[in-house]
Amino acid sequence: MSLSDASRLILLSAIWGSSFLFMRIAVPEFGPISTTFTRIAGATLALLPFLLRPENRSALRDCKLPLAILGLFNSALPFSLFCWASLHLTSGFCSLLNASTPICTALIGFCWLRIPLTRFQGLGLLVGLVGIALLTGDQLDFSRDGAGWPILAVLGATCCYGFAGHYARTRLAHVPPLAVSAGSLLAATLMVLPLVLLFPPPALPGKGALASALALALLCTALAFLLFFDLLKRNGATAAATVTFIIPVFGILWGALLLQEEVTGRMILGMVIALLGTAFVTRLLPRQRSQPMRPTSP
Repeated sequence: MSLSDASRLILLSAIWGSSFLFMRIAVPEFGPISTTFTRIAGATLALLPFLLRPENRSALRDCKLPLAILGLFNSALPFSLFCWASLHLTSGFCSLLNASTPICTALIGFCWLRIPLTRFQGLGLLVGLVGIALLTGDQLDFSRDGAGWPILAVLGATCCYGFAGHYARTRLAHVPPLAVSAGSLLAATLMVLPLVLLFPPPALPGKGALASALALALLCTALAFLLFFDLLKRNGATAAATVTFIIPVFGILWGALLLQEEVTGRMILGMVIALLGTAFVTRLLPRQRSQPMRPTSP
């Protein structure tokens, strides 16, 4: 990876890490649904020039249902779950749980698509789950004011991402990536629009909340997608795997610097263990090849 690509990788991680900060600021005033709608609708408008290209218009016309399903599981549902959870969890903690996405992706691929796992990937799943348990074990309180349901909401969002990744590869592999992103965001916008009428913002949002919502749309979604697909084109899957490790660092950093969120030793230890498991799952570690572990028949 070149120095310029490494710089783009750091920038992308910083941008995606800041999304948890912006949600913490925007959601209390906008509400979870309106924040989600502002994010996906604003990003759709920003990516509209890509969607209007002739080749992308044909993809949109021919793949309506797959794009709608992807929009639901890659944007509308996980963004809403993250926004609701951000009312109860710190931005740094949400970013740590979000790092479990590759683990959920591997589990879904193994159970649903029968994608084989190497021995080290199987070990990585176990290690990653231990890290998640360490992060959440003392907070799974399902009382009215407990953190149990918000934690499950974040983990549910990561499962949505895992399913969406596999679904896009199996049903939309022939469609240009930016067309997939813009088309699925458009579908997600149309899905969430009726809900905005049912769940309007609880109060008139202030300037800070409005700026955060726009930053989620233009910076953390539209621009981030452009950076991500550029990195993916230049460096392949390595970039997608590496960014997973850097996002929680920035998520914790922005929360601590700008929201004065507490960073505990338990959080750091859980993050290290979970990311170690993710390194095995994404095959960043170890470098040597190992025999695949195939799933048994149901």
